[in-house]
Amino acid sequence: MIELKKVNKIYNNKVHALKDINLKVEKGDIYGIIGYSGAGKSTLVRLLNGLEVATDGEVIIDGDDFNKITEEQRRLKRQRIGMIFQHFNLLWSRTVAENIAFPLEILGKSKTEIKERVEELAKLVGLEDRLNAYPSQLSGGQKQRVGIARALAGNPSILLCDEATSALDPETTAEVLNLIKEIHNKTNITVVLITHEMNVIKTICTKVAVIDGGTIAENGLVSEVFYHPTQEVTKKFLAQTSFASEFEERENIEEWKKVFTDGIIIKFTFDNNTSKKPILSTLIKEIDFDFNIINGHIDKTANANIGTLFVQLIGSKENTDKVIARLNELGILTEVL
Repeated sequence: MIELKKVNKIYNNKVHALKDINLKVEKGDIYGIIGYSGAGKSTLVRLLNGLEVATDGEVIIDGDDFNKITEEQRRLKRQRIGMIFQHFNLLWSRTVAENIAFPLEILGKSKTEIKERVEELAKLVGLEDRLNAYPSQLSGGQKQRVGIARALAGNPSILLCDEATSALDPETTAEVLNLIKEIHNKTNITVVLITHEMNVIKTICTKVAVIDGGTIAENGLVSEVFYHPTQEVTKKFLAQTSFASEFEERENIEEWKKVFTDGIIIKFTFDNNTSKKPILSTLIKEIDFDFNIINGHIDKTANANIGTLFVQLIGSKENTDKVIARLNELGILTEVL
């Protein structure tokens, strides 16, 4: 569906915006691309929607390399790519219905076709009773719903969401993400979601790429990247979410050490495969040690649950070392605090 191979983008022979990007998005994926300001996200979006071409490398969309087709061919390919923007980009002099109809008018559809499609899309996004309203009469969430309907007007195979929730409050963000998820479930459209918010990735995406300094720092299933972050930039993003809650702040850990003075304090991280097993109670039958659960939480992603426990292990060093070794053998990440 979408594949980038060794893609570079250089501006004015000196600004290396993207460096050796390799990325594959399968049909039907909800794929998140996350990065801070200046990381290269906007440049990547412009390559994906064909507004710019790569300096070198391949940008393959539905089997065609954007670097090897004509501008007219790229224009036609763009008709199969829907785009949702951060600030909605609505036409303020047009009603909701007229905004949704705009791309259909450009495609030369008949008035009957346009009317039917507009009504269908308005119902899909929950705005069937607001068709005659103007953007100035809508809330932020409603404006983005118009943007989503407009993006879907031409039956695209790919939906690009460029910071689509960044201008919205948390409650409205959740509503918009749920709507995108519902649309994906109904249509199996491929969704590429560009954001700087890890909670957005966590809520909706099944796969993620972390972009930093114009390169892909790491990518894979959201659950795997969250469970095994290898790069500092990823760990920094995780600190935005409950994956690194207040209980993990270093000052709190130091307080725990003052209270729980016996033994050692361990952080355990469980995934779907290990979270359902009574591991500690099993190990206590094998090894002479005791434990005290200090705190814990479970975080849900689109395709997995990840649990974290902070546990005091009490026993001889030999036995607590055995416990840690057995936990690692069982696939549980451990960190001595």
